[in-house]
Amino acid sequence: MSEVTVTALRDDAREPPDEVVDAARHHRSLGWSGDARSETHRRDERGFTPPGGEDDVTDDTSVVARARALLATGPLCDHCLGRPFAERSFGLGNDERGRALRTAVALDDDEDFAPADADDCWVCEGVFTSLDGFTQRAVDAVEGFAFDSYQVGTRVPGLLAENDRLLREDADLDPEVGEPLRKELNRELGKRVGAATDTEVDFDRPDVQFLLELTGDEPRVEATVNSAFVYGRYRKLERDVPQTEWPCGDCAGSGRDGGTACPVCDGSGYRYPESVEQLTAPVVEDVMDGVDAAFHGAGREDVDARMLGTGRPFVIEVMEPRRRTVDAARLESDIDAFAEGTVAVDGLRLCRYETVERVKQLDASKRYRAAVTFDEPVDPDALADAAETLSAATVEQYTPNRVDHRRASTTRERTAYEVTATPGEAPTRAVVEIHGEGGLYVKELISGDDGRTEPSLAGTLGVEATVTALDVLAVTGETESFEQPELFRDDRDVAPPDDETVVEPLAADTVVGSLVDDTRDTAG
Repeated sequence: MSEVTVTALRDDAREPPDEVVDAARHHRSLGWSGDARSETHRRDERGFTPPGGEDDVTDDTSVVARARALLATGPLCDHCLGRPFAERSFGLGNDERGRALRTAVALDDDEDFAPADADDCWVCEGVFTSLDGFTQRAVDAVEGFAFDSYQVGTRVPGLLAENDRLLREDADLDPEVGEPLRKELNRELGKRVGAATDTEVDFDRPDVQFLLELTGDEPRVEATVNSAFVYGRYRKLERDVPQTEWPCGDCAGSGRDGGTACPVCDGSGYRYPESVEQLTAPVVEDVMDGVDAAFHGAGREDVDARMLGTGRPFVIEVMEPRRRTVDAARLESDIDAFAEGTVAVDGLRLCRYETVERVKQLDASKRYRAAVTFDEPVDPDALADAAETLSAATVEQYTPNRVDHRRASTTRERTAYEVTATPGEAPTRAVVEIHGEGGLYVKELISGDDGRTEPSLAGTLGVEATVTALDVLAVTGETESFEQPELFRDDRDVAPPDDETVVEPLAADTVVGSLVDDTRDTAG
């Protein structure tokens, strides 16, 4: 469906602004039935000209005269007769305005009252008689879908839009007076859809958007079911698991090499058989009965790194969900059971679509714990001094060698807020903890990356250093939490994680083996 600008529905029963009420009372005191407008205007802001010109502002038949001029253009339904007066008399629908004007003209002319033949209207060609049918089509289009909010848009044929303009011109009215046909159709159909589905209109991001399409051979109503979103934090408890699907590069994700299975991925189509996305998103999609799901993370850790502690914020977007209300606590249990210890999730909540942007764009700091191997024995005091030197340091990092193929080559400045180091059992081993600004390349902060990162732990010590295992311990907003109440659509009470309490501190006697088996080497 092509992009459509959906006009907001206007509540006819709303109260007018105080300043409009006051001005209207002032002009009524002058004897003019029009709203708050300067009596010196030849044509008021609504496009009407007082019958006697700018000096004739007390003629109380001006509205009737204008209605008579509109009726003289041809047969009109009440909606089209009342629409040029849409900004008058709050609390009335255009059809009510039109019926009242038709009655007023009959009384003023002392003629028999002739009700409108809605099917014979030359402007809308009877479209308003089909609103109940359009409503039923809308209801049928979303049968089986649970939703709380909606919005209606209309695509009006050029002929009807031109008729709507000519109506005003033929009656010597401003072509922009009142409201367009399209806007009234939006509102009238919207009111009926809301009543039929017991849902509320949402002008921002509704669950469902309806389009009344009148430009084709046959009118139709199309429904677009917008995505649902679930926020949470994941912990990745095993290494060599990417965040999102990683198709095999040799077979382009097909799993085939000619007529046989791809030898690189064993026919799976993936470089890695599992990912955080594959262990979480399908469960949410299934529970919400959607047609597809997308995973949005607040950054990502390296494939060979674990994500522990506070977990990493993420949002799962479910396309065309039939269910929008879920038991978040039970959903957590379902995901944890499906992931079988590889991934665990916490703090799941139904959220608004704006949460995706927040997850992707909010500045966040990270805490890391790295197992480090040195090429030569390192004195514990020298190790502590080097860590202190790096604390609060501004680090210049040219794009690392390991990501140079997919990142722009440039120098970035990041801050290492705090760095601490604990010697391992062997003088060539240590555990280094780093709290750094988002975007800080931690492995390179330790290794120096052949001089691309300055300063670095290796450069400060004068000893080659390699990260053999890495854990991310915390992902927290720099100035505020990811979890803001206005972003959520449920009332689940989940406190934001506190990295000071969630992350277990490294005791002085902790050895490297507590982070990773010393025999493992995952440098990179």
